[in-house]
Amino acid sequence: MITRETALGRPAWATQSALLEHYYDTEWGMPVRDEHGVFERLTLEAFQSGLSWVTVLRKRDAFRAAFRGFDPAEIARFSAADVERLLADEGIIRNRQKIEATIANARATLELHAAGETLSELVWQHRPETTPVPATEADIATTSAESVALAKALKRRGFRFVGPTTMYALMSAIGLVDLHLVGSHRRGCSGLWNSDGTRRSEPARV
Repeated sequence: MITRETALGRPAWATQSALLEHYYDTEWGMPVRDEHGVFERLTLEAFQSGLSWVTVLRKRDAFRAAFRGFDPAEIARFSAADVERLLADEGIIRNRQKIEATIANARATLELHAAGETLSELVWQHRPETTPVPATEADIATTSAESVALAKALKRRGFRFVGPTTMYALMSAIGLVDLHLVGSHRRGCSGLWNSDGTRRSEPARV
């Protein structure tokens, strides 16, 4: 019997709660290029490591409040007292290593700015020439050559909690790759990929 879920082609992870379904249907895989947006997703993917994504989504508003709207310039000024404040904040995931990594990543982002680069540009430079065309969830890898390269590039610049698997999750979340199943109603939602997985031509940015 064809159910609403199979007809829409959502993967199993996106059917586990209304929150995940909404995230999948409205946000996952859509292009994110602004600096705060990319820094937020990178931070949340790091906090998700070892946990379920729905846990992060439930705490997202608290994270935004705790980390000053994910403004790297604000977070880079956090002190040891701020770390203790965050460790006492029940609204977020209280993990000292991940909190300290977020502060380090904010400072590394500012160092990129000082060198005339942006985090968004660095991440998007690792968009592949083709995207996977998965028929089933079993067809989806957890890393790629590009995510490995991105992880190395970020680590060289002082970023933490940016392993290849976490970076592939980031890449899929913000549109660098399209990991929607071929039968999904969201396949191609980013507007960046052709049906065969090749890049779609984009209008020149001015």
